[in-house]
Amino acid sequence: MTHAGPVLVALGSNLGDRAANLREGLRLMRGAHITPVRVSSAWESAPVPEGQPWYLNAVASVETDLSPPELLAILKQIEHVLGRRPGKRWGPRPIDLDILFHGDRQESAPGLVLPHPRIAERPFVLAPLSEVWPGPLPVFGRSALDLLAGAPPLAMVRSGVSLNI
Repeated sequence: MTHAGPVLVALGSNLGDRAANLREGLRLMRGAHITPVRVSSAWESAPVPEGQPWYLNAVASVETDLSPPELLAILKQIEHVLGRRPGKRWGPRPIDLDILFHGDRQESAPGLVLPHPRIAERPFVLAPLSEVWPGPLPVFGRSALDLLAGAPPLAMVRSGVSLNI
């Protein structure tokens, strides 16, 4: 499959050993036709909504020949393997894997919208995204840093956690 531009996946965790969950998510991707090429720093961020543990977030640029629905299905399988179960929307979770971009594709189907519809509102995605894709983002034509400047404020900090791949 060919596509123009990057395939970018957001990773997040706020239950259990958050860093281990993200590392294991990356490891499982490698065994499933998804090759992480570049991974951002891990960023700690306040939860939205409040009242749950802080998140550890990252973004990976990946290579894959999978279509968006195939990629989503594998990411959901990885979430399940790592203990995620259906629950409260935006609630605590051991792992969350979201497709941000699949090249320059724009799609809307049940369970899958590309690019991810809330990227510009999420500093916890934009900050790590700016590390792995510093140039203009597909569809947006602006960089993650440009979008971050207009995003709602959120308490967050780059952690010292390594997610070496």
